[in-house]
Amino acid sequence: MRVISGEHKGRQLRPVPNHKTRPTTDKAKESLFQMIGPFFDGGSALDLFAGSGGLGIEALSRGVNDCIFIDQQQKAVQVIHQNLEMLRLKDRAEVFKTDAYVAMKAASKRGLKFNYIFLDPPYKKFSYRELIEKLVQYDLLAENVIIVCEHDASEEVPEKVMHLKLMKSEKYGSNIGVSIFQ
Repeated sequence: MRVISGEHKGRQLRPVPNHKTRPTTDKAKESLFQMIGPFFDGGSALDLFAGSGGLGIEALSRGVNDCIFIDQQQKAVQVIHQNLEMLRLKDRAEVFKTDAYVAMKAASKRGLKFNYIFLDPPYKKFSYRELIEKLVQYDLLAENVIIVCEHDASEEVPEKVMHLKLMKSEKYGSNIGVSIFQ
């Protein structure tokens, strides 16, 4: 696992040392950032189900101002902190060990809005429709938000969720799918 492009291009990232976390492959990460960027002029990101923090760190490396990382596994949270420390990104990030729904509610209470949201939950265990509806309900979407959903390639994602439309959907190999809502 590594940072693909930007300020920290080529830097290695530590993986979470367990089988509960599935890191995004470099090929899928590179491709999804080509679809949404590939580089950014500021903005805020939310990395739900962050694992090692690879997607949020990639966004920071490519020019996003700040990112909030959420994962409920203690080992994942420790690895995110280590990766942020190693890349000297801690001042541009917040990391929380909590449930995704609790995190969304807390972000709403703080009045936060996100330009980029990465949803990479355990495959086939969460409804993308429900997650996106909660993001809208909690008023967490900045204008022109981009929501990236990583999912099992066999999983169907909706064409539309509320006012957000599926803009692009790609498959990488036999088991990784990436869908982008805007």
